[in-house]
Amino acid sequence: MLRRLSLRGRLYLLLMLPLILVAAVASFARYQAANRLSQELYDDTLLAVALTISRDVVLSEGDMLTETLLEDLTDALGDPVYYRITGPGGSFVTGYSNPPDPPEGMEPEGGAPMFYDSVSLGQTVRAVALREFISEPQFGGWVTVEVWQTTTQRHALSRELVIQSILLLGSLIVTAALILWFGIQLGLKPLLDLREAIGQRSADDLRPIRRWVPPELRPLVQTLNSLFDRLSQAIALRDGFISDAAHQMRNPVAAIQSLAEAAISAPNETELRSRVQDVAASARHTSRLTSQLLSLERVRGRGLRLLAKPLDLVALLRDKIRPFAETQLRRDVNVGFSVTGTPVPVHCDPVLIEELVANILDNAAKYALQPGGQLEVCVSFETDTVRLSFTDDGPGIPADLQERIFDRFFRIDADQTLGCGLGLAIVNDVVQGHGGRVRCLSTGQGSTFEVTLPL
Repeated sequence: MLRRLSLRGRLYLLLMLPLILVAAVASFARYQAANRLSQELYDDTLLAVALTISRDVVLSEGDMLTETLLEDLTDALGDPVYYRITGPGGSFVTGYSNPPDPPEGMEPEGGAPMFYDSVSLGQTVRAVALREFISEPQFGGWVTVEVWQTTTQRHALSRELVIQSILLLGSLIVTAALILWFGIQLGLKPLLDLREAIGQRSADDLRPIRRWVPPELRPLVQTLNSLFDRLSQAIALRDGFISDAAHQMRNPVAAIQSLAEAAISAPNETELRSRVQDVAASARHTSRLTSQLLSLERVRGRGLRLLAKPLDLVALLRDKIRPFAETQLRRDVNVGFSVTGTPVPVHCDPVLIEELVANILDNAAKYALQPGGQLEVCVSFETDTVRLSFTDDGPGIPADLQERIFDRFFRIDADQTLGCGLGLAIVNDVVQGHGGRVRCLSTGQGSTFEVTLPL
């Protein structure tokens, strides 16, 4: 039920329910206390009446109480008072002849009053029995005084005390309810103001929230600001991708269009075939560029840590290198593969690690490997990391360009047909997403691309 309530209603309910429960428990405790209080008050009064009657009867040598005294006692107690006095041996002295029966097994002891509840003439009564030794000639021994009265007034007193406590607690609960309602309204005002301020923002306004908020809301505002920052970065990356894709795709598409128009106007079949081949080559280049752009965007938008799982890196590399080596063998290029250290599973994203290896191998095939050359791939397992080394015997990379080759759309040569300048940028993004590093080592003859990943 709480899930369906508003925050205001939930706070109000969570605060009011304990108050109501405490009030109910307090009312019950007050009812018990009122019963005990009225019982004690009326019992003490009943005992005083018993002693008064005892002394009056003794002084009057066994006469009944006067009507005036009985009326005064009834007015003082609120309920009719009845009594009986028996002398030694149970002889009747004075009073009423039909006293209420005490509980079975209860007998008054000398000098100690005995209180009990019983029924007399169809009415519930409260009685006290007092046994005293009187040294008077007429009585000469133990005298038992029994006094009882109906319980109407004592119950009325209990009810009155309970009603007073209920009214008092009820007024306190109503007052607390009003105070809580307005207090919650006032307390939630900063949250409502924050909601209104955010609601007034436009869709592209992702500036951090700078307004004052209570300390309890600051973690929420900090989380929102962090979210806005991540959204801003994601939007910037998206806009950059769109801008780069539009810029890079414009020339290839225009080239395909020009070559296709030229093919239409070919004077003969031989020229037509030649121009169509140019169209196919340009289309392949455009397809490769599109694939690389999409791969780059997939790396940036993929939650690497969320999709990571234990991977047999050696098996993945073997599966990627085997077909690559077979292809390069036809070009008289030797491809070697070795493993050092004890292989252990690597916690990473298998899809992107496969993309990383594919791009490094593709880059080597295009720019480094020549007929008669070689490529050595080595996997080294260390204490906390695994290192992948791709060493070729190609022309090498100048020292001042060994960092720039990981930038997007950067090419060392001016030949636009070999690549798009995105392969190593994808490698760099994948490695950084896994918390590793990649670097190029070249001494003028040959190059080594070294990838280090945490286990």
